Amino acid sequence: MTTPDDQHSTTPPGAAAADHGSGNGDAEEESLFGPGSQFHGFFNDPRWALAVIRATVLEAAHPQVGAALIDNSTFVTHPWRRLRNTLTSLQRMFGADDHTRQREAARLNRMHARLHGTDPRNRPYDAMDPEVRAWVVATLFESTVTMCRLSGQPLEQKTMERLYAEFQAFQTALGDPARHLPSTLDEFWPYYDRVVAEELENTEAMRIILYKLFDHLPAPPVLNGFPALWATGRAVAGPVVGAITVASLPEPFRRRAGLPEIAGVQTLMQGVYLAAGLTRFLPEGWIKADNILDLLTLSPDSDDPRARTVNALRDQMKRAGALIRLITPMPTEPEPAPAPADETQRGAQRFFAEVLDQTGDGYLDWPDLAAMARELSSRLDLDEPEETRLYTAYADWWRELQSALDADGDGRVSAQEYAAAVPSLAGPALIRVAEVLFDVTDKDGNHTIDADEYRALFRTAFRRDTAGADGTYSRSAFINDFLSFMSGRRRTTPYDPLLADA
Repeated sequence: MTTPDDQHSTTPPGAAAADHGSGNGDAEEESLFGPGSQFHGFFNDPRWALAVIRATVLEAAHPQVGAALIDNSTFVTHPWRRLRNTLTSLQRMFGADDHTRQREAARLNRMHARLHGTDPRNRPYDAMDPEVRAWVVATLFESTVTMCRLSGQPLEQKTMERLYAEFQAFQTALGDPARHLPSTLDEFWPYYDRVVAEELENTEAMRIILYKLFDHLPAPPVLNGFPALWATGRAVAGPVVGAITVASLPEPFRRRAGLPEIAGVQTLMQGVYLAAGLTRFLPEGWIKADNILDLLTLSPDSDDPRARTVNALRDQMKRAGALIRLITPMPTEPEPAPAPADETQRGAQRFFAEVLDQTGDGYLDWPDLAAMARELSSRLDLDEPEETRLYTAYADWWRELQSALDADGDGRVSAQEYAAAVPSLAGPALIRVAEVLFDVTDKDGNHTIDADEYRALFRTAFRRDTAGADGTYSRSAFINDFLSFMSGRRRTTPYDPLLADA
């Protein structure tokens, strides 16, 4: 079992303190949030990517979290988007600005309040359960501590206490009662071991993360169009990341869940963590989580100046992909089908898979449309009234779709039901969705969107520049463009990176 002694190893003199600003000065004088915090020093640490994956697996092993992920999350079909959203949320919560933190906490609480139901064993789950949310915070803290230990830089006691206080403050900022996390670090470890021993299960969500997500991880937008190159890299990296993650989990849980133990993987795990830890010697600013994610999710046809460099690299990668196809015996993924000559039409089933089926379970139901509303609300940082309007419009649209398409009455729409009907999806409810987006974009309230407002919408909500926005954009033109996308009639619009890209 994980014990305090396992986590409280002695740090080489000054190592952790030098890297993360701990051990110097009175901890009470340091800020729990912002640049002065312990967490801030870890955010751009490459090791933390491994820690986040590990924490996510431990979260998914909790039956309530696992059920909520299966029913509502887009982590399988849109993992890169989910990663960006998680990092953005953590930045807002741990940043120095109190107002931003309060807005983000309110947004998270509104989102979690909508996530409740029952799992396949008819056990209820509720994303607002403070004990469950405390476990999520606990996994992030414990995985951060574990990543330091595995990479040969165990944290000093004082550093860990400071970091634990920051995660406690994170939980408090969400509005949860403090009692659901132990009050001291010494009390935390027995709590953590108890949850691991008594509450965690080999859930479907955990198995998907470990055995499906890594093996079928979609290419990030910047690598779209290179199936051979991506499949080759994924075939090597996917099993390694999965094996490392399993090896880093608490041993009692690994045994109870029947997770495989592969010879030599413990040494591999420590080597990978150690190698990632060595990146701390790179010049400051070379590795920034924001910059890396921006590049991974950068659309090649964006007006972003970096896109020119990316396109030049893509040309080189095409040559590399062609070479790989010549010399490798590995089967590769098929090349994507060419777009029609006018680049406007997309097949009904393809649109269903790319856009409508946000959760990737092969059906369209309310969680899929709720995921769209959630993504738009988050990107636009909507306040409660506008967010509620958006969710209500999407809920109305779901009722329209269900009434028109659910032929067998099972409460969901299959790809076949959708393709067979191919209805006009641009009903009154979908129009109301577009109207909400128009209203939050029309900042000056003059019932038109000027070029600056239009560009700001796509940069903020879709993280993409858009050409041809030199004049004003009327309400009807905006709505027509949105409806063309959401009814599957138009392929290359600025909306694709929001709802169709991984």
